[in-house]
Amino acid sequence: MDSTENNELTQQEPSKTVYTTKADVISRLKEIVQDVESTNKSELDALKQTFYKLHLAEQEKAYQEHLENGGDPKEFTPAVDEDEVTFKAEMSLIKERKNALLKEQEQQRAENLEKKQAIIERIKTLTESPDEANKAYDEVKGIQAEWKTIGPVPPEKSTEIWKSYQLYIERYYDILKINNEFREYDFKKNLEIKTALCEAAEKLAEAEDVVDASRKLQELHKEFRECGPVAKDIREEIWKRFKEASTIVNRRYQQHFEEIKNQEAQNLEKKTAICEEIESIDLEKLTTAPLWNEMTQKVIDLQANWKKIGFAPQKMNVKIFERFRSACDKFFTAKSEFFKTLKENLANNLEQKTALCEKAEQLKDSKEWKKTADALIRLQKEWKAIGPVAKKESDAIWKRFVTACDYFFEQKEKATSSVHNEERDNLKKKKGIIEKLKELASEEADDIQETLHDLTKEWNETGHVPFKEKDKIYEEYKGLINDLYKKLNGKNGKKRLNRFKDSIKERAQEGGNNLLKERERLFRAYENMKSEIKTYENNLGFLNSTSKSGSGLLAEIKRKIEKLKDELELQKDKIAALDEEIRNQQEQ
Repeated sequence: MDSTENNELTQQEPSKTVYTTKADVISRLKEIVQDVESTNKSELDALKQTFYKLHLAEQEKAYQEHLENGGDPKEFTPAVDEDEVTFKAEMSLIKERKNALLKEQEQQRAENLEKKQAIIERIKTLTESPDEANKAYDEVKGIQAEWKTIGPVPPEKSTEIWKSYQLYIERYYDILKINNEFREYDFKKNLEIKTALCEAAEKLAEAEDVVDASRKLQELHKEFRECGPVAKDIREEIWKRFKEASTIVNRRYQQHFEEIKNQEAQNLEKKTAICEEIESIDLEKLTTAPLWNEMTQKVIDLQANWKKIGFAPQKMNVKIFERFRSACDKFFTAKSEFFKTLKENLANNLEQKTALCEKAEQLKDSKEWKKTADALIRLQKEWKAIGPVAKKESDAIWKRFVTACDYFFEQKEKATSSVHNEERDNLKKKKGIIEKLKELASEEADDIQETLHDLTKEWNETGHVPFKEKDKIYEEYKGLINDLYKKLNGKNGKKRLNRFKDSIKERAQEGGNNLLKERERLFRAYENMKSEIKTYENNLGFLNSTSKSGSGLLAEIKRKIEKLKDELELQKDKIAALDEEIRNQQEQ
């Protein structure tokens, strides 16, 4: 007979009851305290896991409420959970009673081992005398019944003691010389029992609840071991049948827990991916409240997905949750700091804008139109440079400021209406100049120089236009002037280049050295122009284009730069012409 017949399944059946509250878990623990022998490690582990899942969910909810109420993540401290105190007390009591029970069971197993060893010695004695064996049939039947009443022995001795018992029982029956009817009857009854056990094991192989099937199989194994022998010629066959059915049940049981293990591994991968996604958020790029709010919603969605995922493997479950919690804490701490700073900035901006309102209100009744207008315009520029204020304050503070400004400019408008009439007349004149400049665009460059000079002079002599039209009409005028001067400079440049080419041909006849000296002179002039252009461009950055004087000087410098760039191109063309003439001289 295969020694694996005596192997007992070591897997523990997990609790199948679903607990939805901590009170339910504690209630079950109190039941277990009264009967610790009827529970197992798997159920206790499941209860512990369930309790702390509910406990952590409550803490997470309290943490989120703390954040939603504007709390600092670093200042969050979970409230004392009285249920957790009770839970730990009950678990400690269970552990204490299980240890006591275990000690008692170890003592009982040691006593059972001594009893079974004594029984084996009695059977062994009977097998040493065939004559005594026939007489002791009833005694052996009593010994077998007594064996069944004795409880388990220490696990490390279980297989050994059972094999020894089975050996001597089978040896006794092999030498038994009593009436064959008794012997065959005994074998037949044992065969019926073991066949029924095989059938029961085979049915378990098809059971839906594989955990329950595994538990029941352990009971069948115990009955199979305690049942007496069958005829020698079918002993191996009946054991093989029972073993094959057991193997199927055990394989399904192992597969069931492998599936759980695989699912937990997948859950760990999903939870790790969520941690990595939150950890990868570039907090430095979240520079505005909308960006923070958008990313916050994304993190909240990830937290919701986390809750939908089942447990990770037990040894990693706490670690992955701590990693997840740490990533979320880092994000919400940074968010809290950002909005704290933002709130301070908004308050500071409000303070600055309030001060500007007060200044504008002090100026609004002034009759010094020019001086006050300039002062209010400066205040408006300061206003634009200041960042936003809280949304609830924004409309009111802006209305206060613009009301003061509008009041002054309305009074100024009434007092300076004659000036406005003059400015409107100037606007008409400047529009007329622009129309004439547009007509010049279609004429030859040789014919426009004098007219262009006159129109430019007329523009400069024309006074101010209405403030709202100033920039628009000047931009149109500047564009036309630039295009016309480019056209004129291009035509003049070509003429100058042609005259230069004629002059170098005459110099070539005087000797090659003259051409080389001229080239050196032109190259120095070319480099000087580049340096001058760079100086002008650097100076542009120091001018205030918003002031009247700065705007005029800025435009003048830009015109000089454009003129110098045209002259620079002409110098390049002259140098190229000289190089070509020098090559021609060398080839001759």
